[in-house]
Amino acid sequence: MTTTTVLLLAGLGLVIIAGLGAYAFTLWKEVRRREAFREEEEQRARDNCLENLELVASALLQEQVDITEGAWRCKVLLEILEPRLLEREAFRPFGEVHARTRHLHTHEARQALSPKARFKEDRERLAVEDELREAVLEAARAALAFRRDWPASLH
Repeated sequence: MTTTTVLLLAGLGLVIIAGLGAYAFTLWKEVRRREAFREEEEQRARDNCLENLELVASALLQEQVDITEGAWRCKVLLEILEPRLLEREAFRPFGEVHARTRHLHTHEARQALSPKARFKEDRERLAVEDELREAVLEAARAALAFRRDWPASLH
């Protein structure tokens, strides 16, 4: 092999390595851009959940939403933020209302019930609401405090 051939092959190797390096750098920048976008979207989703949690908890305390609906909504929002939050004593009433009322019919299924069956379900729901009203309202206050102290309150 002549010196010229070796130099040409070495030059070609350097060009290929430089091209691959530039391509790798481009891919790395794209990965970083996508990660930043994903983190931004996750932050926006968390902020939206926290805002909605504050609105629902406030609505509960102002009696603008019934206990069952407010508890269900708070439970779902807390689960979205961090499922372990429902294990906290302060938020357990949301989960308890859900557990005791999840079998009740809603929307079209409720409309399809006979008036007698609807009345029976309403009595059952109202009994749960009466029993857990104060606990749910206290949980709503805790949710507002949680929102106010975010993100330190997550730990």
